[in-house]
Amino acid sequence: MQKFKIISRNSELALVQAAFVKEKISELYPELDIEIIGITTKGDKILNKSLDKIGGKGLFIKELEQELLKNNADLAVHSLKDLPVVTPDKFVIPAILKRYDPSDAFISNKYNRLEDMPDNSIIGTSSPRRIALLKKYFPQLSVKLLRGNIQTRLARLDNGEFDGVILATAGIMRLGLEARIKQKLDVNTFIPAIGQGALALEILATRLDLLLLLNRLEDCDTYLTTLAEQEVGRLVGASCNLPIGVYAQISGQNMHMRVIIANNDTGKSCSVSLSDHKDNYSALAQKAVNQMASDGLSEILASEKVI
Repeated sequence: MQKFKIISRNSELALVQAAFVKEKISELYPELDIEIIGITTKGDKILNKSLDKIGGKGLFIKELEQELLKNNADLAVHSLKDLPVVTPDKFVIPAILKRYDPSDAFISNKYNRLEDMPDNSIIGTSSPRRIALLKKYFPQLSVKLLRGNIQTRLARLDNGEFDGVILATAGIMRLGLEARIKQKLDVNTFIPAIGQGALALEILATRLDLLLLLNRLEDCDTYLTTLAEQEVGRLVGASCNLPIGVYAQISGQNMHMRVIIANNDTGKSCSVSLSDHKDNYSALAQKAVNQMASDGLSEILASEKVI
């Protein structure tokens, strides 16, 4: 039986996601002996600083990629939203699995909706995008840094440090904790992160033997929509510190895209909502950026120091 090793972060959610991928691969290739290896990354260890202060989302993936480079693993499993919008040359993404719920979830022990929170209530998040959306739609709330795995964040909520927290719906549901969700935030206004809710597989670019094998796990609609979202990120030079939400959906032959880009220092933001044929996803991304360019995008990007 052929050995096959999957590398993953050591958090419960990451291991659940890796196990899901293992199951999908085993369904296609029962002859493989698949092992999951979990490691604790630097990003999992440093929890008292925002990601942009300690190296960005890459902290979650660089050490996994090192294991691929050392041939200690064949495949890395990532939440697509944690990946940079440009894949390094040494690696390829052979498949993006069918997207789960892309929304953000409001969780609280006191309130059923964000709208119910009194002025100056403390909401926990570490995401620049979520901070920007909270400032835009709920400026009366106080935002406090909250990092760590889902269990750590929920524990701090339960300890009374926060009146509510915002987490990715997909992660909560994958852990079987959907009963904690009080409100799924509307993706039309609380626009998700690029790739949120989708899982991405990563291998060495030289592993052509795995490319076709794993490509069978690809979900075509998820591939097209997340590719369009990443294209917007590439066009604006998005980094982990840029508050950006991009969400694309396919209906029939059409793709609809919503984008918001903000500046958390000035409070300025620009947004756009538009559609095109799904095959024109790249042109749709360019059109979105062009429309925002006339709405102060350059000023926002310059002050966020991403260009």
